[in-house]
Amino acid sequence: MSEGLDGILKAEISCLREKKLYHHVNILEGPQAARVTMDGREIVMLSSNNYLGLADHPKVVEAAKAALDKYGNGTASVRFICGTLDIHKKLEARIAQFLGMEASLLFISASAANQGLIPALVDEVDAIFSDGLNHASIIDGIRLSKARRHIYSHGDMGALEKDLASDADARLKMIVTDGVFSMEGEAAKLPEIVALAKKPGAFTVVDDSHATGILGKTGRGTPEHFGVKVDIITSTLGKALGGSCGGFVAGSAALIDYLTQRARPYIFSNAVPPAVTAGALAAIELIDADSSLKDMLWKNTRYFRKEMAGLGFQVGAGEHPIVPVIVKEAPLAHEMSAALFEEGVFVSGFGYPVVPKGEARLRAQISAAHSQGDLDFALEAFKKAGRKMGIL
Repeated sequence: MSEGLDGILKAEISCLREKKLYHHVNILEGPQAARVTMDGREIVMLSSNNYLGLADHPKVVEAAKAALDKYGNGTASVRFICGTLDIHKKLEARIAQFLGMEASLLFISASAANQGLIPALVDEVDAIFSDGLNHASIIDGIRLSKARRHIYSHGDMGALEKDLASDADARLKMIVTDGVFSMEGEAAKLPEIVALAKKPGAFTVVDDSHATGILGKTGRGTPEHFGVKVDIITSTLGKALGGSCGGFVAGSAALIDYLTQRARPYIFSNAVPPAVTAGALAAIELIDADSSLKDMLWKNTRYFRKEMAGLGFQVGAGEHPIVPVIVKEAPLAHEMSAALFEEGVFVSGFGYPVVPKGEARLRAQISAAHSQGDLDFALEAFKKAGRKMGIL
C-alpha cells in the first residue's frame, strides 16, 4: 500500500484511540444468545437485535441445517444469471403474505434493500422527504438517487407538510422513514405520515427492521401497531427473525417486478444463503404460531426500563426493547461500555456522528431469551459501572 495513504490512515486511527472513540471488535465464540462466550468469557449479551431469541432456536437451526443439506452453501452467483432457488421464492411469498403485501423481493441485506429501492424509483423529476434521524442505509440510498432532497427535523410533521408543499411540482414524492429509529427506540409518527402522503404523487416507504416480528398485535410491525397501511416496507432477516444477513422490499406486484429489473444491489449481488432463507421461513412460522416469545420480550423490556430509571439513569422515552441510556459524551459512553464488560455485560456505546453531539449513549437491547437472572445481573452491573463513572 502507498506509504502516504497508510500514514494518513494510521494517524486517523491514532486520533480515534486518543479521543476514546475507537471501536474494539469483540470475538463471539458461539451462537448469539442471552449469555454468550465473548473474548473467552461468559457475558450477558445486551447489545444484540436478537429480540425473540430466534438466532439459536432449535427449529430455526434445524431448518437451516436441512436447507444446507438440500441446496448446499449458496448459489455462487446472482439470481438472474444462475437461476433462483425455489426456497427464495417461497420465502418472498411468505413475507408478502405475512405483511399483507402483494409481493416481496429478497436482498443480501436490509441496507442493500434501501440502497436498491430508492434510486431505482425516483430521479431528478421527483422528490424525497426523509426524517433527519433515518438509518444510514436510507441516507446512502438517497445519495445514490438524483431526486430532490428534503430532510425534515426528526418527527416534525409540520416541517414535513411544509416541505411537501414547497415541492408541489415533483412527479413523485417519496416519504421515507424508519419505522422504529434504531438509536432512539422510538416509533415514527406513521398515522400523520400516511395522512400527509394522501397528497397527489406521494407514497410512503418504511424501513421496519426494528419492528418486524415484534411490534403490532401479531408482529407485523409499525403499520399494524398503528393500524395504518403504507405503500412499501423494507426490513431485515437479521434482527427479530434471527438471521445473519438478508433483507427485503415488500409492496405491490408491479413494484417488485420493476425492482428485479432496476435495483442494482439485487441485480449485482449474490443470493441470500439457503440456510438463512430457510431459517427465516421457520422464524416467521414460529412468530405466527405462538405469541409467547413476543409476550416475554415486552415483559422483559418493561421490567428493565422501569428498573434502570429507578437506579437513576436517563433512559430514552418509549416502550421498545431498544433502551437508550443517555450519558451525553462519546468518550464516557465508550468508557462505560468497557466498565460494563469488566462486570460481565456487553453493551455498545455510541457517539457522534451516529447520534447527535451531546447525546452519546449506551444502547441496551432486550431479548425474550433473557431470564430474570440475566436482567438482574445486568442491572447490578449498570449500577456498579454507573457509580464508577460518576453517572450515578
